[in-house]
Amino acid sequence: MKVPILSELKSKGESPEYLFWVGCAGSFDDRSKKVTKAFVKILNKANISYAILGKEESCTGDPAKRAGNEFLFQMKAIANIEILNSYSIKNIITTCPHCFNTIKNEYPELGGNYNVIHHTTFINNLIKENRISIGGGFYKGKRITYHDPCYLGRANGIYEAPREVIEKLDAELVEMKSCKSKSLCCGAGGAQMFKEPEKGNQDINIKRSEEAINTDSKIVAVSCPFCNTMMSDGMTSKEKNINVLDIAQMIEKAEDL
Repeated sequence: MKVPILSELKSKGESPEYLFWVGCAGSFDDRSKKVTKAFVKILNKANISYAILGKEESCTGDPAKRAGNEFLFQMKAIANIEILNSYSIKNIITTCPHCFNTIKNEYPELGGNYNVIHHTTFINNLIKENRISIGGGFYKGKRITYHDPCYLGRANGIYEAPREVIEKLDAELVEMKSCKSKSLCCGAGGAQMFKEPEKGNQDINIKRSEEAINTDSKIVAVSCPFCNTMMSDGMTSKEKNINVLDIAQMIEKAEDL
C-alpha cells in the first residue's frame, strides 16, 4: 500500500497537512491492521495530504498511565512529543480513542499541543464535504447497532459522528439498551486489556455482546481497536454469526475501495 512516511516527505521539503497516528493495535494486531488499511484507502481516495511516523512512532503511554505507572507514561509521552514537535506537527488523526484521548487531553501539560481528530469525525466530515461519496446500497436496510467506546463517548462527548456515518449508509441504526452516555464498557479500557478479568458473575464483554445480540442486528459497528477485539470475542463465545466492523471498514466496503 502507498503510505507516506513523514521523515521521507520532510527530506523532500514537503509537509503533510495531517499526521495519521497508527497506534500499537493498528500496527500489530491482526484485526486492527485491517482497520488501518481501510482508513488509508479512505485517505488516499479523498486525496488527503497525510503521513505516518513509521518506525519513529511509539506507544502513547496510555496503558501504562491507566495501570498506575505515571513515570513510564511520562517517559513515553515526552519522547513522542519531542518527535512530533521536531516535525512541527499540528493536526493528528487517530483510529484509536485511547490514543485520541491521551494525545488530545494529556499531552498538552507536557508540551504537546495538537489538533487531534478521531477517524469517525474525520470520515463524517469527508462525507459532508463530498470528498468521498457513499453509494451502491451495500448496507441499505441492514440492521446495525453501534457500540460507544468509553474514551470517545463519555470521555470526549463524541456520540453523533459515528452514528451519522452509519445513517448515511442507508442502514437501520438500532440502539442497544445501554448507549451513548450510559453505554457499557467493552471491558478492555483502563489497561484491563492486558490482565485477566476479576472474579464476578459474568465478563463485561459477554454482557455487552448480549445487548448487541438482543437488537437483532447483523453488524456491530465499532470505532476502537480494543472494543473490536472484545466484541468479536464476545460474539465468538456466544457462537453468533454477527460481524463486528470498524466504521472505516464499513466505508471501505460501501465505497468498494
